[in-house]
Amino acid sequence: MPLDYDLMGYKVTSLSLASILSEVFSSESISVVNTINPHSYIVAKHDTYFMNSLRSSDFLIPDGSGIVFSIQYLYGEKLNKIAGYDLFSHTLSLLNNKYGKVFFLGSTNNVLAKIQGKMLDEYPNVSMKSLSPPYKNKFSDSEIDLFITEINRFNPDVVFVGLTAPKQEKLIHLIKEHINNVKMISGIGAVFDFYAGTIRRPSRFWIYLHLEWFIRLLGEPKRLWKRTIISMPKFILDVIKYKARVKKS
Repeated sequence: MPLDYDLMGYKVTSLSLASILSEVFSSESISVVNTINPHSYIVAKHDTYFMNSLRSSDFLIPDGSGIVFSIQYLYGEKLNKIAGYDLFSHTLSLLNNKYGKVFFLGSTNNVLAKIQGKMLDEYPNVSMKSLSPPYKNKFSDSEIDLFITEINRFNPDVVFVGLTAPKQEKLIHLIKEHINNVKMISGIGAVFDFYAGTIRRPSRFWIYLHLEWFIRLLGEPKRLWKRTIISMPKFILDVIKYKARVKKS
């Protein structure tokens, strides 16, 4: 099995979550770990900076059943879906064992306070600091400088960014060269709300059936309908066309 699969220009990692984190924490430099799903692929087709942000990731994990099935369709190989929540929980477990530090950038002060309270119970050895950025489409230079300053002042092992795609991946791409001593920076979007309990994640039953997307759609139809009704069919069509081109070449 190759280390990466070429999914229409995106290098989707085949490594297990344990192997990814092993490489992350043994590396001397910062690792960018981002997720890809059918919707982010479609959005990136019309957003070059987002596309470059995803493609420059050190590890691009398959966070979506559509990605897992497309790899199987194109290469005949079965990948395990790695959700952002799995990355989050496994990382915090590692940090808890080594008395590590994590910085949360994103969401509201209410959500961040809930995260901190829950972490005190579940990961008591992890030191946490957070920053809730202003809700806007584009951050000013001074705001970005503040993010960098606060992260470097805390000197964390890991930075989690929860601003939703594509804003979080773009911000990571912009600031990663200015962050010191960090092992990993990762955009995990809705995981902030899942962990805080402000949005309920579907149960393991639905996740096992690859129907997490459907349950989330029922819970947040106004926010998520485009991902299913528009992005998914477009993604499937692109995958079919891509395989046809590869066969001809």
